Amino acid sequence: MAAGGYRLSDIVLDDTIGRSTPDVEHERAVAIFDLIEENSFEPVGHAGGPYKLNLSLVDTKLVLTIRTEAEEEVATHILSLTPFRRIVKDYFMICESYYEAIRTATPSRIEAIDMGRRGVHNDGSHTLQERLKGKINVDFDTARRLFTLVCVLYWRG
Repeated sequence: MAAGGYRLSDIVLDDTIGRSTPDVEHERAVAIFDLIEENSFEPVGHAGGPYKLNLSLVDTKLVLTIRTEAEEEVATHILSLTPFRRIVKDYFMICESYYEAIRTATPSRIEAIDMGRRGVHNDGSHTLQERLKGKINVDFDTARRLFTLVCVLYWRG
């Protein structure tokens, strides 16, 4: 857990995100749980949280509204999702290959696909860290968990 309260204590998906199949809703809940469980989240220039993060979609942009637990407004950041489109598409393709391989492939083939999957996930996490630079400081593990949530927002089941 991050020192000084620089962490997320709650994440809310706005109604603009929309709802999906029970499987997708479950994946979203798991992604949020994992993110809240362990994260380092520091809005630049703010004295400290813990923070509540509200995620919403406006056109093709992800809106991150940050408040303290006492509902004090901290910041709102708008990120274009365009830089993530290709990475998310690649990630979904490799995940499909991975799930297919689990049923039929050798352990070494499964491991190779999983390494590729983790590599694409890392690329997305680095891209997210770059896009947040100067706005919100997050460690790599938090960026990974946030990227997972971004992917789940795309997933329609």
